[in-house]
Amino acid sequence: MEDLAVKSGASKAAQSPAAGHNWPRNDGIDLDLGWVLDQRVNLSAAERRVATLPGRRTVKKDAQAAWLLKAVTCIDLTTLNGDDTTERVKRLCAKARQPVRQDLLDALGMGGRGITTGAVCVYHRFVSTAVEALDGSGIPVAAVSTGFPAGLIPHDVKLREIEASVADGAKEIDIVITREHVLTGNWPALYDEMRDFRAACGDAHVKAILATGDLKTLRNVARASLVCMMAGADFIKTSTGKEGVNATLLVTLVMLRMIRAYQEQTGLKVGYKPAGGISAAKDILNYQFLMKDELGREWLEPDLFRIGASSLLADIERQLEHHVTGAYSALNRHPIG
Repeated sequence: MEDLAVKSGASKAAQSPAAGHNWPRNDGIDLDLGWVLDQRVNLSAAERRVATLPGRRTVKKDAQAAWLLKAVTCIDLTTLNGDDTTERVKRLCAKARQPVRQDLLDALGMGGRGITTGAVCVYHRFVSTAVEALDGSGIPVAAVSTGFPAGLIPHDVKLREIEASVADGAKEIDIVITREHVLTGNWPALYDEMRDFRAACGDAHVKAILATGDLKTLRNVARASLVCMMAGADFIKTSTGKEGVNATLLVTLVMLRMIRAYQEQTGLKVGYKPAGGISAAKDILNYQFLMKDELGREWLEPDLFRIGASSLLADIERQLEHHVTGAYSALNRHPIG
């Protein structure tokens, strides 16, 4: 079978066991309220753009398998449940090390590529467990922080939680913003909060969770995205996965265009992470197509693209097995941990 890395340009991430952080950090800029308040979203145009995406872009056979393998390298394999245990986290980490069965990788000509997920994402309670379980793999641990998912604990407690996760070995921190700042248009407060979070993270990369399903309008999503990037977010992320509405292609389009505008203005690259409700392989392909169309090939790498998911990996592995064997297997044959 033809090398799938060639089909998708997948070789960079596939050849390295670590997701890596190869782009310069986003140090942020001064808050520009004029720029923030100028943001508008043409809803009907955005809806048309998203609605036409599946019909304009499609991949089949080897090309589809290559895109799905690329998606695997961008997954933040996640468990954020009230009944999480040490053993569950260890199993999740084992799956992150070997996300796709070896026999399938061998059949696809990718057996020696060292494919792993982009990161493992857990609560602070399990950071040290995950760090130990992933030792030597190069896979970073991401910790949700700042009173995840609601973000309504005292600000000083949020900062201490970030610092504790970094001390335990987390290389990435997924923070939640205070939605009230967005809903009331208090952009200086959001900027100052995000700057504090960025400082508390130190060398750890920070992903700003906007909880877009709580922000009511796409204009709010655009403005919140821009303020968080101005304040130094290395990634902007849609959701905690706990809101009524999580990642959507419409919200993604708005956030990607804010990333593009920020890069054009500052020269700084910021990553994107959709999270919540992405469980089917066919759905993640549309996110990848949109990323490539709006931001370019660089944003298909785990340095700049992450997917917050758990069950998605099982469906990708199932689709890859179908590609190799021609038959669909039961989903329960593809556990995530």
